[in-house]
Amino acid sequence: MSDRTNEKNINEQTKNENLEQFRKEPGEFITTNEGVKVTSTNDSLKAGSRGPTLLEDFHFAEKNAHFNRERIPERVVHARGVGAHGYFQAYKSQSELTKAKFLQEPSVKTPVFVRFSTVAGFRGSPDPVRDVRGFAVKFYTEDGNYDIVGNNIPVFFIQDAIKFPDLVHALKPEPHNEMPQASTAHDNFWDFISLMPESMHMIMWILSDRTIPRSYRMMQGFGIHTFRFVNEQGKARFVKFHWKPLLGVHSVLWDEMQQMGAKDPDFHRRDLSEAIAMGDYPEYELGVQIIEEEDEFKFDFDILDSTKLIPEELVPVQPIGKMVLNRNPDNYFAETEQVAFQPTNVVPGIDFSDDPLLQGRISSYPDSQRHRLGTANFENIPINKPVCPVNNDQRDGFSQYNIPTSKVNYFPNSLGGGCPMAAPENMGGFTHYMEKMQGHKIRERSESFSDHFSQATLFWNSLSVVEKEHLVKAAQFELGKVMNKEVKERVVGLFNHVEHEFASSVAIGLGIPTPTKEVIPNHGKSSPALSMENQPKDSIKTRQIAVLANDGFNSSELMGIKRVLEAEGAKIKIVSKFGGMIKSADGKEIEVDRTLLTTASVLFDAVYIPGGEKSIASLKSDGDAIAFVNEAFKHCKAIAATGEAVDLLMNPGIKGVNIADSQQKFASDQGVVTSRNPGDVEKTAKEFVNAIAQHRHWMRGQKSLIPA
Repeated sequence: MSDRTNEKNINEQTKNENLEQFRKEPGEFITTNEGVKVTSTNDSLKAGSRGPTLLEDFHFAEKNAHFNRERIPERVVHARGVGAHGYFQAYKSQSELTKAKFLQEPSVKTPVFVRFSTVAGFRGSPDPVRDVRGFAVKFYTEDGNYDIVGNNIPVFFIQDAIKFPDLVHALKPEPHNEMPQASTAHDNFWDFISLMPESMHMIMWILSDRTIPRSYRMMQGFGIHTFRFVNEQGKARFVKFHWKPLLGVHSVLWDEMQQMGAKDPDFHRRDLSEAIAMGDYPEYELGVQIIEEEDEFKFDFDILDSTKLIPEELVPVQPIGKMVLNRNPDNYFAETEQVAFQPTNVVPGIDFSDDPLLQGRISSYPDSQRHRLGTANFENIPINKPVCPVNNDQRDGFSQYNIPTSKVNYFPNSLGGGCPMAAPENMGGFTHYMEKMQGHKIRERSESFSDHFSQATLFWNSLSVVEKEHLVKAAQFELGKVMNKEVKERVVGLFNHVEHEFASSVAIGLGIPTPTKEVIPNHGKSSPALSMENQPKDSIKTRQIAVLANDGFNSSELMGIKRVLEAEGAKIKIVSKFGGMIKSADGKEIEVDRTLLTTASVLFDAVYIPGGEKSIASLKSDGDAIAFVNEAFKHCKAIAATGEAVDLLMNPGIKGVNIADSQQKFASDQGVVTSRNPGDVEKTAKEFVNAIAQHRHWMRGQKSLIPA
């Protein structure tokens, strides 16, 4: 093993020590913050048992003073989030592209901390909302901390950071009444959008199923901006960052999302933490799109425009490493809430481009962290602390955790031996890429940023029929909440520049005049990689499967299906009318995980109903059980039933699919797998696995007739 590899492994160990340095095993006795043991924390010190509280009760004073100061300003955006620890490993050395050390040796595991978040809502808002999701990764490298601060959407609303305050003001709750929470379905947001054509590409993504993800474990991430890789020879290339989940990219339906918010407002946070706790570690590949400097202007869009993406068909995404999230935070506030991500956190080998949105974020993020965390020393908080040595002449300030021992705090100096001194580039010093720059000082947008509709049209063209239907309904919902008719008409007018069919469909749903077809025709281009329907669907690992059963279920059927599903990595939850234990027809018991009162089909990926005469008889007479199955059918999820359970599917809610009967003992149609033959358990299970892997079965007819 090389010296550098040893050093990196030591740095990883050091990082763990850094994160643990303020954590101590709980003591036996309660103490004050100064370590003084106290005899009681239930009663204040009084002059007699009914007398006044005495000012000398220092424990009471300290306890309440700390309580009064426990809250800090929440993030202006991305306030609600969830974090996880993990590591990143490069697949092979990327020395040709960059000198960044964490991308050199495949044997090295670089510690990371990841924070996923919603954007618009406050800290107390629910997870299941239509919103952009933050996807921020902090790498604790031997050369310092490096952050990729991104979202689950590859583009952004605006081209210049000076518009960011206006954007956030518009998307937040309206100031006169602080409504609506965690939603852009209101006049202010759409008024702003109607006057900002550059937002059209982002709006198409916002209205798509990308903003209602199944989980953070099944969600892509993007660096959004164009950065630079720089290698040891000083050769620079432009780079775009992509995170791709190994579980595939999946979403839920809007109807499901609303119900999830009522049943479990912490759905996404719980899903991530439970998966990690059970050892189902989320994995993501880091991919890059590389653009040679000489190719900067070869596209029909500007690569520095953050409202544009580079289609993968033009520049393929090259996988360069994998990230694994394998540990939950020990304390939400200390880690997830206090972690500070900044686009300014770069290391040698990675540099900025002239993207005007990125350039504005460089100054904005550090300023925001200093305000939110209350100190210029926020990098000393354990979750933010680098693994490498930190040497500079910055001193003092609120919450200075370090204890400098040097006599001097200035440069140049001789009394400290001239240390710390500047590092030359060949000894790891960060050197900004030498780029020739010229131009007049001017407040003006580049002409190359002027096309606001072509890529919005590209996105529309790339979607499947079902995805387009969902996007239209999303637009109808959002704009249906807008009271100002002129705003609605302006937005539909912008949609007409994207695609006339889309604009007309939205207008009809809103009851406003259909716009005249634009002279500019649809360019007809598409990018298959932009459709979620084209993402891999070859695994059911970690999928949540509801098994609906009551007393008298058929244990051989249930256990046979359960065995196959769990072998494929799925998670089985027994759902019944009551909690506790239920008993099979042959006397075997199994514990109930959820009751029909405390859960819903929207919290699961698929439903299986085992046979058993007594169990099915009770389910047939239970409206909640029937609604559970019918709702799963409406949401196009995989459903399987064996034995007598097939009869449960013979109800008015299940239409348009073939179901096994006395002549046809086995049937598999549009994600509904049924078998009346006890010997078909293995066959049923395998077909059910294939159906679950498809995530949804959109072809089902008449599903819209089912109330849900």
